[in-house]
Amino acid sequence: MYAVIETGGKQLMVKEGQEIYVEKLDVQEGDSYSFENVVALGGDELKLGTPYVEGAKVNCKVLGQGKEKKVVIFKYKAKKGSTRRKQGHRQPYTKLVVESIAA
Repeated sequence: MYAVIETGGKQLMVKEGQEIYVEKLDVQEGDSYSFENVVALGGDELKLGTPYVEGAKVNCKVLGQGKEKKVVIFKYKAKKGSTRRKQGHRQPYTKLVVESIAA
């Protein structure tokens, strides 16, 4: 069985036991978190929501918080000595493991 959930403006297809990385959530390590916004459920038959499947829930356990690898942004204008700019960014994430999918 699998589910398509919506979190952080993105949709993810998840299965039980799978580790996922989502946009940072305000939860502590070791807590449980459930996603109510389930767009679709799959398995023996496919259930699509309009926009969400009623009564569906995906329960997860929080494994930790972290930051992704640094992305370097370097902007410059050719042949102009003073217009160089270097900037870095590390996107925060929450690591979860899917415990159960309830329909």
